[in-house]
Amino acid sequence: MFEDESQVDDALRALAEPRRRAILRLVAADELAAGEIASAFDVTRTAISQHLTVLKDAGLVSERRAGTRRFYRARPEGLAGLRDFLDAMWSDALDVGRRLVEADRATGAPEASSDVA
Repeated sequence: MFEDESQVDDALRALAEPRRRAILRLVAADELAAGEIASAFDVTRTAISQHLTVLKDAGLVSERRAGTRRFYRARPEGLAGLRDFLDAMWSDALDVGRRLVEADRATGAPEASSDVA
């Protein structure tokens, strides 16, 4: 269905963890050093490094090295496949809803009323 479903799967797995979503929010607008990211959480730098590796492997963040420092930034294009997947799912759900309403109308089923007596 999608060009690379494995990318969608990787993105969903990466984003399933709340800390990784929080990290992605941190680096969405600005490039941050790994230490800056780690200082925002009450876990070890090693744990944050592991989360960053998962996000990087899923294509959701990019890493830039400057000397011994590593800087991370969100990759909006990394979310493109996931966005396409969700858009298609939403579109399909709307189509199903439309067909159900049309079928109810065709059979003469009474519509739910919002009038309250």
